[in-house]
Amino acid sequence: MAGTVIALGLLAACSPSPQRPPGSPAPPASTAGLTALPGGAKFDYQLGGAYPPPSGTAVVVRDSTASPAAGLYNVCYVNGFQTQPADRATWLEQRRDLVLSGADGQPLVDGNWPDELILDTSTEAKRERLAEVVGQAIKLCAHKGFQAAEIDNLDSFSRSGGALKPEDNLAFAAQLSRIAHASGLVIGQKNAAEFGVRGKQAGFDFAVAEECVRFEECDSYAKVYGDLVIDIEYADNLDGDFTQMCGRPGTPKATILRDRQLVPPGGRAYVYQRC
Repeated sequence: MAGTVIALGLLAACSPSPQRPPGSPAPPASTAGLTALPGGAKFDYQLGGAYPPPSGTAVVVRDSTASPAAGLYNVCYVNGFQTQPADRATWLEQRRDLVLSGADGQPLVDGNWPDELILDTSTEAKRERLAEVVGQAIKLCAHKGFQAAEIDNLDSFSRSGGALKPEDNLAFAAQLSRIAHASGLVIGQKNAAEFGVRGKQAGFDFAVAEECVRFEECDSYAKVYGDLVIDIEYADNLDGDFTQMCGRPGTPKATILRDRQLVPPGGRAYVYQRC
């Protein structure tokens, strides 16, 4: 699960796009002139449940099952390379061959998120079929009125036991990028700092990083995406005081501190601060 970001087409005036009438064609996305994140890069990451964003927020990231926040720039979370927990049975019953298997023949899961199955991007034929499914989620984001998409688990190859190569996921990422752009959305690379330029070559327009300050990876994103980087640090794994982290050279302007489960305000674990 995890991660967030910002867009492409939202530059200059930074005014949010109006929601499109159901069934109307999406306008083409354009990267021309994109130089900064909207609203001074003040954003919120709401994957654990949608709620009214903190005052001053200009960009909000929500799950694809949620609705956009009125009047803000909205980024839609899509789990592109693994399955969502609620969809586990559907994948196993209807698309079992698109889910990786371990040496024991059982579905391969993400060790950190064991409710998520790892998708098999190893062949062109499977990537085509996966693109039909994940592409529908991306198109739904556009239909709802989101302006950008964040595609999670680009690094699933690292949890595949050698069954997947980075090139498999990059090829699939390129397919999803084409779908997003054709739907009028900009698309963000989520994590996988090691991809560097190859992520942008796959069609990504910005980057969403988790804990790039903590793991000293922010420069890797900045070299490719400049200031178009959103970073989420987590309260259970801080390297010192968050305010001091904000002042470190290389910390993205769009950096926030959140609780690991991303719960809404009112939850006991809720944490939210921004640089």
